[in-house]
Formats: sequence, structure tokens, C-alpha cells
Amino acid sequence: MRTRINDALKTAMKAGDKPVLSTLRLVNAKIKDADIASRPSGKETISDGEIVELLARMIKQRRESIVLFRQGKRDELAAQEEAEIVVIEGFLPTAMGDAEAKSAIAAVITESGATSIKDMGKVMAVLKERFAGQLDFGKVGGIVKELLK
Repeated sequence: MRTRINDALKTAMKAGDKPVLSTLRLVNAKIKDADIASRPSGKETISDGEIVELLARMIKQRRESIVLFRQGKRDELAAQEEAEIVVIEGFLPTAMGDAEAKSAIAAVITESGATSIKDMGKVMAVLKERFAGQLDFGKVGGIVKELLK
């Protein structure tokens, strides 16, 4: 993941694409901050899954900013945030459809040996590790509860 981002950064530099370049520099700064924050726990760098989660959080922040900018009649700033979202989304894995998500969740439940709601935390941990950025975890909790009943 880091290599893809750095390669895209170099390409943007060579092309002189300032908006993409500034967005990728922001992404790299966030990743570096997360690496530094993870050092006390004994990790030198964060994993690709954690990078995907970080990118998803960055997109969520930008979407919230867009709403506020539109309310404040700052359409040029909202457009800038939308352009940043497009760049960041290019590094996220494609999202799963509902049927595909349900089958992936069922497979993880079977694989982990989960039998009741008490095992939900274990299932969610595996799902976040494997499918970060591909699943909408707002919906996943309900599906896991439904399948564990």
C-alpha cells in the first residue's frame, strides 16, 4: 500500500499535478503520524489494513467537511474536498455488495467457531483485519448479530 501511494506521489510530481500531489502528501503525513503513534506498542509501522482504515477515516472527515462548507456557502472548498476524496478512494479496495458481505461474514463465523453473541468481538476483529475498507462496519454488526442468533 505504501509503495502504491509513493509511486502515485512520484507520478504526480513528474506530471506537475498539484492537487493530487498535495492530497498524497497529506496521506503520507497521516501514515507517518500513525507509524509514530504505534511505536510505543512495539510496532515500527502500521499494517496495510490499518492504512486502509486511516484512508477511510480521511474520507469520512472530508465528507463531513463538505457538508459544513456547503452550509457556509464555501463551494470552492467543498469542491477541493471532493477532489481529495477521489484521490484517496483510488487506494481503497472495492466495497463488497450485501450478498458478498453476508457470505464473507458467515465464512468468518464458521471459521472462528463463533456460536453466540458473546463471540461477536472475536468475529468483528477478524473481519476488520481481513476486510478493512471493503465492508461497511456500520451494517456488519447487525449482520453478525443476525447470523449468531
